[in-house]
Amino acid sequence: MKNLPTRHLKDNIINDLSSKMVFIGGPRQIGKTTLALSFLEPSTKTNPHYLNWDVQRSREKIIREELPVEAKVLILDEIHKFVDWRRLVKGLYDQYVPELKIIVTGSARLDYYRKGGDSLMGRYHYYRLHPYSLSELGNGYTKKAASALLNFGGFPEPLMRANETFSRRWRRERVGRILNEDLRDLERVQEVSKIEHLVQLLPDRISTPLSVNALAKGLGSAHETVERWLTILENLYLTFRILPYDSSLI
Repeated sequence: MKNLPTRHLKDNIINDLSSKMVFIGGPRQIGKTTLALSFLEPSTKTNPHYLNWDVQRSREKIIREELPVEAKVLILDEIHKFVDWRRLVKGLYDQYVPELKIIVTGSARLDYYRKGGDSLMGRYHYYRLHPYSLSELGNGYTKKAASALLNFGGFPEPLMRANETFSRRWRRERVGRILNEDLRDLERVQEVSKIEHLVQLLPDRISTPLSVNALAKGLGSAHETVERWLTILENLYLTFRILPYDSSLI
């Protein structure tokens, strides 16, 4: 599929930017930066109003607080990696909003860090961007959109490529980056190899009742440990647990 449609969150974000900052979180490679850049003209990563902490030139500007506050829209990508990011963003809000529209984007770490004592409360609205849905792709149900989602998933890059070989390789590499980068950054986990094994076991359990005891036995680990690992994988947006509607625990 080519020329994927605009994300459904865009209109809500436009409304919120009239009075608040907007934080956009979500899984890796879900299209957060692309969505944020759509508010800039030109909508490219070379736009001076887009600053990415992972880019050396942008990082130096952020540290020196040489920010383009004269802009209509300012995008700060991965800013939460900056140790003093809350103070910086709070100061920008208090001095320049609503004349300056501020969008902050980040992966699982943004959601993770903002929960740990939020001095920015009341100054922003948080959105979690999810994979493309059928309603976004098909403007109502269409067989072509449904087939694309079933075959390639809702992440923009494999969905646009529509190539099975690329899609399989993309998924493997994405999981590897999450486990080797985000996991080590956020959690003190020593047995990374066992978590990788857990990730390999979970696909066979999709749409079936989840037995943590069975997983613990297969991994040779304690129930409490596996339960903690599952929570970590959820925090990294790698897995989602769906609870039953029935009131009975069984």
